[in-house]
Amino acid sequence: MTTHFGARLSLAMQEHGPLCVGLDPHAQLLRDWGLPDSPEGLGSFSRTVLDAVTGRCAAVKPQSAFYERHGAAGIAVLEKVLDTCRDRGVLTVLDVKRGDIGSTMEAYAEAYLADGAPLAADAVTLSPYLGYGALRPAIDLARSTGRGVFVLALTSNVEGREVQRVGQPSVASRVVAQVALDNVGRTPVGDVGLVVGATLGTVPAELGLDLVGSGAPVLAPGVGAQGAGPDDVARTFAGLTERVLVPISRGVLAAGPDPTQLRDVTARWTADLRRALEA
Repeated sequence: MTTHFGARLSLAMQEHGPLCVGLDPHAQLLRDWGLPDSPEGLGSFSRTVLDAVTGRCAAVKPQSAFYERHGAAGIAVLEKVLDTCRDRGVLTVLDVKRGDIGSTMEAYAEAYLADGAPLAADAVTLSPYLGYGALRPAIDLARSTGRGVFVLALTSNVEGREVQRVGQPSVASRVVAQVALDNVGRTPVGDVGLVVGATLGTVPAELGLDLVGSGAPVLAPGVGAQGAGPDDVARTFAGLTERVLVPISRGVLAAGPDPTQLRDVTARWTADLRRALEA
């Protein structure tokens, strides 16, 4: 890849808007679509969504767990999803939330970020809670191959508070500060992103997170079924709205399996998010 991830993401968002469609084929969704909870159902679901949203969103975010639960055959479907996206020029953020140490972290990096790896994505999600430095193999390999990572910083789940919000400065703010160092000199946006919940309102500011100064793209889950809306995104991420990638899964996928309805709801979310973030 000749262009680094941050630049490619910025171009995709300028062209297609801030929407990132989540691919979360859990068992109930497959049933709602009239599909079997099987690798065959996964394949049909994934093809339908990709055909409907290609060219209509900045990226897609496959949730690896929903493919992994079907074993090797499910992983094969995920490989096909990633391969299809590469062929179509659709950016992928593979949601795997990996975080480990030493040679194990190196192996995870090679699985998802190395050129030629069957599961290679444009970016992956990472957990820093074995220490931010332990993520170095993934961050370095991503940079060398033109890919990116999104590091969990401040999530909206209640359980995250006991880790992310403690300390002075908070653990979350220290993660953001370290991400900022990795993004120095990367324009128009860095390759090391942050995951910050869109449902948190003023919490990032109250904890002193310098999201603007981090230079990071922000993956902001929580819009749609989890309660946040476009205006919440605009308020929470004021000052960096051109860098916010908004993943929506249930709010889009509930329109399926009809392709026309999937395309229409994708267009509506994109328009609503653009309106709020450009206001």
